[in-house]
Amino acid sequence: MISDRTVNAINAQINREYFSAFLYLAMANDAMDKGFKGAAHWFTQQFKEETEHALRFSKYLEDRGAKVMLTGMDAPQTEWPDLLAMFNDALAHEKKVTAWINEIADIALDERDFATQNMLKWFIDEQVEEEASVSDVIWMIEMSSGSKGAMFMADRTLGKRKDD
Repeated sequence: MISDRTVNAINAQINREYFSAFLYLAMANDAMDKGFKGAAHWFTQQFKEETEHALRFSKYLEDRGAKVMLTGMDAPQTEWPDLLAMFNDALAHEKKVTAWINEIADIALDERDFATQNMLKWFIDEQVEEEASVSDVIWMIEMSSGSKGAMFMADRTLGKRKDD
């Protein structure tokens, strides 16, 4: 049996994952508006991944016999001054997501909900990957600053991101 406290925490995270998806879609749109097709592709892939995360949490609740509750959400920011600002915001957001998932893990531990603890391991590992991936992009952009050619190559590299 899954507790109401755990169900509520996971439902909140499902809605946060959908917000994350929309945030990355907004970043993709702004990157495209600025002419960075590679970054737009990278953010679009991230949009898809966040949607998959929401669906994964939803399936878990459904498998446990709990109801998924979607709520309204605020609109994400839609413009950034440059790519570095976008990716810095992406990293800050991923750190928030990590903290939220850790909060659910704390609840599962308090509730002695071993199934939820086990399910969350995938998300905890995923967040390590997410933060590292965005940090790597930030490094690449910072190394490219001041050079249009280097920034062009960085954008091309971002465009090669495969479906995860």
